[in-house]
Amino acid sequence: MTAPEHRYVITFGCPDRTGIIARISGFLAEHGGWIVEAAYHTDPDTGWFFTRQVVRADSLPFDAAELRARFGEVAAELSAESSWRVSDTGERRRAVILVSKAGHCLYDLLGRVASGELEVDIAAVIGNHDSLADITRAHGIPFHHVPFPAGDKAAAFEQVRKLVGEHDPHAVVLARFMQILPADLCREWAGRAINIHHSFLPSFIGAKPYHQAHTRGVKLVGATCHYVTADLDAGPIIEQDVIRVDHGDSVGDMVRKGRDIEKVTLARGLRWHLENRVLVHGNRTVVF
Repeated sequence: MTAPEHRYVITFGCPDRTGIIARISGFLAEHGGWIVEAAYHTDPDTGWFFTRQVVRADSLPFDAAELRARFGEVAAELSAESSWRVSDTGERRRAVILVSKAGHCLYDLLGRVASGELEVDIAAVIGNHDSLADITRAHGIPFHHVPFPAGDKAAAFEQVRKLVGEHDPHAVVLARFMQILPADLCREWAGRAINIHHSFLPSFIGAKPYHQAHTRGVKLVGATCHYVTADLDAGPIIEQDVIRVDHGDSVGDMVRKGRDIEKVTLARGLRWHLENRVLVHGNRTVVF
């Protein structure tokens, strides 16, 4: 398999005005930068401009750190928001996955990584149950069991925080992790923690949402992949998708189809995050 071309990715947002594209392209051309991808979007509601630029690394006379320092002057000139970044595709991405008992999303991600379809190193899997320890270790990945006692979960979350922090991951993936992150962890992992949930919220809250949906006769099952915030299941949305169900589907059929769409939607959202295709502005996203 041919190794992917080494590239630098520049992403940022700023107040819209004339000359932004000319300033960016002029800066890159001045240093010999060879642009291989360029995407732009202006939000008329907020008057904000967004872009993602991909440059061949071998076309520039300096490394990613120097590009970051030099482009910082351009970003300041354009009043870019603080989330602008320059990333290096030569730096291998790392992820930590949090799980509970449901394994479909974890199985899917492990398979995609093992086949080379998803370019990321899974540094560890952390579970509040040990049900998924064997499959994790079979892939050569450490599994950490952190029980969550019903009375006091603060100590358990502190242990999870330390375990995640040891790897400084680019993504913390809640792959059907059935614990609500405390606000301080949401802040610490802001822009990195990614969750997946079915589309029945908030219509069918509580136990057995698929049974409730079956009784109601729903025709679509969907999934939402989003960044985690202190507002439960209300963070900026990265990706959504749906699959049809009909009157002939049993509850079991609906659960199976729901798991299928959750797996695909989470994998897609994680890929876009790792490739720096997602720009967050308030509670909305631009995905290039």
